[in-house]
Amino acid sequence: MNSIKDRAALIAQAAKEMNKSVYTDANKKKDPTPRHELQRQSSKIVTLEEAIKQSGLKDGMTISFHHHFRGGDKVINMVVAKLAEMGFKDLHLASSSLIDVHEPLIEHIRNGVITRISTSGLRGALATEVSHGLMEHPVVFRSHGARGAAIRNGELHIDVAFLGASSCDPLGNACGYSRSENAKSICGSLGYAIPDAVHADKVVILTDDLVDYPNTPNAISESVVDYVVVVDSVGDSSKISSGAIRDTKNPRDILLAKQAAKVVENSGYFKDGFSLQTGSGGASLAVTKYLRQGMIDRGIKASFALGGITSHMVKLHEEGLIDRLIDVQSFDKVAAESLKNDAMHKEVSSNEYASAQETGSATHYLDVVILSALEVDVNFNVNVLVGSDGIIRGAIGGHPDTAADSALSVIVCPLLRGRIPCVVDEVTTLITPGSTVDVVVTEYGIAVNPARPEIKERLVAAGLNVVDIHDLAARARKIIGDPAPLPFGDKVVGIVLNRDGSVQDVIKNIKD
Repeated sequence: MNSIKDRAALIAQAAKEMNKSVYTDANKKKDPTPRHELQRQSSKIVTLEEAIKQSGLKDGMTISFHHHFRGGDKVINMVVAKLAEMGFKDLHLASSSLIDVHEPLIEHIRNGVITRISTSGLRGALATEVSHGLMEHPVVFRSHGARGAAIRNGELHIDVAFLGASSCDPLGNACGYSRSENAKSICGSLGYAIPDAVHADKVVILTDDLVDYPNTPNAISESVVDYVVVVDSVGDSSKISSGAIRDTKNPRDILLAKQAAKVVENSGYFKDGFSLQTGSGGASLAVTKYLRQGMIDRGIKASFALGGITSHMVKLHEEGLIDRLIDVQSFDKVAAESLKNDAMHKEVSSNEYASAQETGSATHYLDVVILSALEVDVNFNVNVLVGSDGIIRGAIGGHPDTAADSALSVIVCPLLRGRIPCVVDEVTTLITPGSTVDVVVTEYGIAVNPARPEIKERLVAAGLNVVDIHDLAARARKIIGDPAPLPFGDKVVGIVLNRDGSVQDVIKNIKD
């Protein structure tokens, strides 16, 4: 005989050798509940307070968020207010970026709920207060690619991630859009939230649209989600395009965009199959529109467009001028809807987008990037974070990532903004090293990094107004004179990390 009963001794011996128990089906019963009903009873669905309690969050731990709703984000303020109500202190807030809408954090910092911040950017009243010394510990600034890498390698360890999603099913499959009739919000790509979801100890999804399982396709898988919290609203989709993400009508921005398009067209990289990214800022975003006609005239198609995807890129894609869209952040609702509906519009995490530690990150295969700047200096160093008044008012974003990895990086900025020079002898804060910047486009001429003589030769041959960057700085000084020194104090309020993790610069406080 060779029954299970006869093999009992051998089964017990195998279990002992593997340090396991012997299986028994005694008292095991199947749950007869219809599975559609069962999913709605998922133990993952809890209130925000229950999620916080069950997550094991304690004073001194790190919480993280994403900023894909930009000016319409409601999650950060909601969660931190609840944490304050529950009595938490000394928390480290690690958000992919912070902007004007997050002004309520000021009071939570003063009350000791938040004592440390890691982010890509700060804007608005929060940034002003930090610049004047609000926090005991300096804010740590990383690029988007560096943040993703730091989360993955453990340098930025996240205890609990609170991630807003436009839809989520009861088991945690989440994305930045919804296909249900009850859809309330859309933000598109959740690229900056994906590393948090994958690597955080605990993951809480907040959604305003609980949909049937399975919610597919999804950006975040149920396998990494611990809790699902249903709220009235995670964000106002109409405000995705707020702040630096705007479609410009400024004549100067349009002039700069047209000049930048001419630079690209004559750079040697404007060939069939080239790849493109445009950063935030009116002029840099507008370049896409002016490249369109050149692509049509020359019969050129781009292989992909990368980064923050805009309606302009979607239009070129739909016209067949761009084969694929690689989306880490949807810059407007048109782009978000395209991600929802178009299989050739790909969502990527910040690691897949721009991590220096990820061999396959898309920026490594980027031909041309068009970027904006607050300041550029005579060594081609760029500042996109701190204003000429010393106040933090921007974000690193993917600026240094794309400049370093692209074949051609083009910075678009005016010579002056009002009475403020944009081309200077030395930037207020070093964000993107000059060794990675190839061309600077201003309304008074185009400067080419001496390290790229072949680019200069091509632009001169095309009849473009190529000038020395020192002459641009001198012209700015001649118009407005030498600015008064800034009233910096001795306190370090910000630390800027290079994308390789090294400390690149510090930001000092501005005296009141």
